[in-house]
Amino acid sequence: MFTGIIETLGTVKQLSTLKGNLEITIESNITSQLKIDQSVAHNGVCLTVVEINNNQYRVTAIKETLDKSNIGNLQVNDVVNLERAMKLGDRLDGHIVQGHVDQTATCIDANETNGSWLYTFEYDPKLNNITIEKGSVTVNGVSLTVVNSAKNSFSVAIIPYTYAHTNFKTFKIGTKVNLEFDVIGKYVKRLNELNV
Repeated sequence: MFTGIIETLGTVKQLSTLKGNLEITIESNITSQLKIDQSVAHNGVCLTVVEINNNQYRVTAIKETLDKSNIGNLQVNDVVNLERAMKLGDRLDGHIVQGHVDQTATCIDANETNGSWLYTFEYDPKLNNITIEKGSVTVNGVSLTVVNSAKNSFSVAIIPYTYAHTNFKTFKIGTKVNLEFDVIGKYVKRLNELNV
């Protein structure tokens, strides 16, 4: 489980394929604190550390992950948002995040608005995911509040701290991002479908 509060950034140093899997080597300032078999969210995708070598570590993305996320689009030197799993007893500063990406979205608008940034994302509504006005959503692993919720799009407002400490600063129109919809909203929607 994660909170959607990004801990640090990592840089993709190497990519290789092994059968249908993508092996990703990341360099990060938290590498020395990691251990083999630990879960780390990469742009919101929970991946397991399988190797550590000095200040770099390796994770493996399988076909299911590559099909549902933007992980397969990574290039060497890309910057990824990183968050280690939350500890029991810590404050939950973001919202409950599983690290299981529901689908991707495309940035369709990005504007600086007098000291903050407003990003709008469009996603395929056929997968039956929803956002709720003032509800939570995770974009590339970042816990955010939804504004301008529509059937297939929503916006988020980014404060200067989040802009400086995540890969939001690299987003432009056409950027593909990972979405994890609010787990509570998903359960409420499902209960409504079942008329419970």
